[in-house]
Amino acid sequence: MAASSYEFESFRFATVLYRRCHNDAIYAALLVGGGFVDLLFGRMRFDGGSMKTDVTKKIKVCFVVPRAYPIFNPDKGDYFGGAELDLYYLATELTRDSSFEVSFIVADYGQNEVETIEGVTILKSLDFNKNVFDGILRTWRALKRVDADIYFLECASPGVPLVAMFCKLHRKSFMYRLAHLFETDGTYVRQHPIMGKLFNWSLRHADAVFAQNVTDEGNLTRTVGVSSRAIPNAHRLPAVQQQTRDTILWVGRDDPLKRPDRFLELARAIPDEHFTMVCQALNKNQHYANLIAEAGTIPNLQFIRHVPFNQIDTYFQRAKIFVSTSDAEGFPNTFIHASKCSTAILSFAVNPDGFIDANACGLCCNGDVAKLTYNLRFMLENSRYVEYGANARRYAEQHHDITKIITEYKSFFTRLAKKR
Repeated sequence: MAASSYEFESFRFATVLYRRCHNDAIYAALLVGGGFVDLLFGRMRFDGGSMKTDVTKKIKVCFVVPRAYPIFNPDKGDYFGGAELDLYYLATELTRDSSFEVSFIVADYGQNEVETIEGVTILKSLDFNKNVFDGILRTWRALKRVDADIYFLECASPGVPLVAMFCKLHRKSFMYRLAHLFETDGTYVRQHPIMGKLFNWSLRHADAVFAQNVTDEGNLTRTVGVSSRAIPNAHRLPAVQQQTRDTILWVGRDDPLKRPDRFLELARAIPDEHFTMVCQALNKNQHYANLIAEAGTIPNLQFIRHVPFNQIDTYFQRAKIFVSTSDAEGFPNTFIHASKCSTAILSFAVNPDGFIDANACGLCCNGDVAKLTYNLRFMLENSRYVEYGANARRYAEQHHDITKIITEYKSFFTRLAKKR
């Protein structure tokens, strides 16, 4: 396609956004501007010629995950979520194959510009403490510097349309993995009308979209008109280290959708059991301070602000039951953490594709608060949680083994590289 065609499409896109929302239009204009700068300085080629990758060379895959650095370097104690963990497992497993060259673009945590950890090249980009203009510029520079064949993201954010636009302008492959139910059922667009349209535009221009479960796969087709491929989240599955199971566990961050307050009420309702809550701050605001203060009034509850990623399995292995109090999610990585550690699951509402019931991994309360306490007591009686936990481990081995799932991703990467 000629350069002028790209300019016209980008300009029309930004103009429509501007009519709807001035602030988000500024962001859209910045996306377009990055491409214009490249065009003005002659750094891009839109000659319509073949740009296929030499398949004898390594396939370069770059994961753009700003908050992933604390997984690679636990000394940086900032929070990260399931999307970061999901792509970390995928990337580190991919490095085992010499046919691939793997990189991560992460945020500025004070580290070196470029590092190599676990075989992954890590490039520093935006600083969360600086303005959006600086963030876009730093990210764009990192995208150009890594010069990957394929760019891969997960979790809706302003970075998704930024990378999608970069890939469109530079004729790179763009891949996206869905992170949450709200990205597929129309909720994200309703909550963020303009950024939601940018997000959907990105998905429509993606070379491949992956869903965490069949429900999200169907929702995306229905609401956005985009086909996706459901591939389960993948984890390493080491042998279970047997420990005394002596607590009820909650792990997550202080996010309103995760409703950590429900776990506090559960601990109050069953005072003869010990409860452990690992809860990182999403924002160090008054809500988090109030949560800590309230937790301090419950004698049978231990509140832990942060556990390094490389130590979290110990808590799951000690737990009789893992409790999810979230209203909605995609496929929580904490569910897989629990399953691979033979820990039973009690969920307030989240039950992707009905796997908890279908595989007898635990119980789901279907959004009924009263059932949360009842079902927990039921699972504790006669140590029923033991059987649920054993079922959960079998489920993880059958559906979430990274050594099996990675082959499907490699097939996608290889096909895209050949097309380019």
